[in-house]
Amino acid sequence: MKRIAAFLLLIAFSVAWSIPANAQRENRSIGENGQEAKRASKQYRKAQKKAAKKQRKAMKKNLKAQRKLAKRQQHRGK
Repeated sequence: MKRIAAFLLLIAFSVAWSIPANAQRENRSIGENGQEAKRASKQYRKAQKKAAKKQRKAMKKNLKAQRKLAKRQQHRGK
């Protein structure tokens, strides 16, 4: 009887060990999924902030170039 129980436990552990990591990941508790969602939203906000900063910088550079060009044309006209 003990041999059968030990054999069944051995089979159960070997099956559990062979489950891929991503399948085990889906069985997380609600708190862990919440943490993952929070982390993902933080990364998204960070990426959006970085893109907005890059766009502001490009706009400033473009305005500066336009002012410089207008200044050059004004000096040529005199």
